[in-house]
Amino acid sequence: MKTEELLKTVVKAADDKRAEEIVVLNMKGISLIADYFIICHGNSEKQVQAIAREIKDEANKTGLFVNKLEGFDEAKWVLIDMGNIIAHVFHRDERSYYNLERLWGDAPFEDVLGELNRDV
Repeated sequence: MKTEELLKTVVKAADDKRAEEIVVLNMKGISLIADYFIICHGNSEKQVQAIAREIKDEANKTGLFVNKLEGFDEAKWVLIDMGNIIAHVFHRDERSYYNLERLWGDAPFEDVLGELNRDV
């Protein structure tokens, strides 16, 4: 499966668990870590865990191996490393503090969620 298709799967998984303000940053040529960063947040620790679990489960269903999942128990900032795609699932209160969108301000935004809504 292509990275772009996997990206849609991961974004849909986050959206299915009602993740808020889902942002996809195209990191190609900007970061050696990954091609895409997905950033979103939940409003409680339980919701953050549910979003992270859904992303991991859906990635596994496509055959995408989750290399690392960090921060799940604390549920303040869960990082899900899937190789070319890294998802950052924040608790609402933590997202504005870390402000990854500003930190990686050179990265262009991808409208994956808009594409998913058009496909329906």
